[in-house]
Amino acid sequence: MDARLTAEQDEMRRTLRALLRDRCGPHDLRAAVDTPAGHDPALWRALADRLGLPGLALPEAYGGVGCTATELALASEETGRALAPSPLLATTVLVAPLVLALGTDAQRARLLPRLASGELTAALAVPGTALATALALTGDNRGDWAGGGRAGGVQARRADGGWRLYGEVRQVLDGHSAGLLLVAAHTGGFARSRTRLFLVAGDAAGLTRGRQTALDATRPQGWLQLRDTAAEPLGEGGADEGEGDGGQVLDALGSAGDSAAAVLAAEAVGAADRALERTVDHVRQREQFGRPIGSFQAVKHRLADVYVQVQAARSAAYYAAWATVHGERAGGLALAQALEALRIAAGEAIQLHGGIGFTWEHEAHLYFKRAAGDELLLGPVHRLRGRAAEGSAWFSGAMVNGVRL
Repeated sequence: MDARLTAEQDEMRRTLRALLRDRCGPHDLRAAVDTPAGHDPALWRALADRLGLPGLALPEAYGGVGCTATELALASEETGRALAPSPLLATTVLVAPLVLALGTDAQRARLLPRLASGELTAALAVPGTALATALALTGDNRGDWAGGGRAGGVQARRADGGWRLYGEVRQVLDGHSAGLLLVAAHTGGFARSRTRLFLVAGDAAGLTRGRQTALDATRPQGWLQLRDTAAEPLGEGGADEGEGDGGQVLDALGSAGDSAAAVLAAEAVGAADRALERTVDHVRQREQFGRPIGSFQAVKHRLADVYVQVQAARSAAYYAAWATVHGERAGGLALAQALEALRIAAGEAIQLHGGIGFTWEHEAHLYFKRAAGDELLLGPVHRLRGRAAEGSAWFSGAMVNGVRL
């Protein structure tokens, strides 16, 4: 593995950082999260038109740039530094790879160019709080997380030659504003139930949705209610409710989950690095007893520890992005390392900023909420590590968090 950036990668990072510095400062960020959509559409258009960010990792045949998860991770590191609210995670990191992996030729040709251009935004909807489980980040995704039969969730039924969805989903990233919804639902009733993914238009009849309050306002979430809502199966649809390769869907979700974890690890590293940078600037200026507090040995030691955590997380995130391109899986472990680094960096930022770090007017609390919100959404660090250890069989037969591997 060569960890050095190419000239093109370095230029992309510099351009994106400059754009976000100009268009996503503290005041712009607060204005964006207060909008109904939860992000600035003008910034999203700039990211799409100037940098091709929505299609960065999509093939050129579908209007994408033709890069890999490595470039997408590097771009996400910059969006993480700015805590930029955008549909990038929901559309580009979660939905687009699933459409590419499972969609028919007609579905790919119809949807991917619009996703790559940023014209169409999308959201992945899984029932309950099961996103981390569905993506196989905190456990096996072959359970009943999508509901089915007596377990609730979202049900799909044949009706009038098509499919209809029934159910409710909450905590859907950008679910309140996305133009396309990719909904995980169960088909076949209780005895023959299996998970499938369905495409639902954002303006479909029978769909009710809205924005819900979330701990991290920079990650807007929505809720969905589906009542006799028309849907199109992603991929080849069977003639009967139970038909379709449910195993293929779960495998695709697991693969997309590992790639998403690698990208999100880089994003968390960017946020942690920026939180540390802001804290270092602050302790150089704030004085106590006639000298900057950054000159105190105890403060130096605390920030040195954070620096080591951030650099270790960056190495893990870069390796995970490289591994994704080469058919290996290391995303979950890198995400655990990065989320821990972000939590530590954000916590120290609040502490060392003193009283102002706790106030709404300062940005320090936004980084802490990002750390806490991502752990709630994607699984706590210990479960991410436990799943990674289980998958690698490093500790076969050992006990991890009370569970024998």
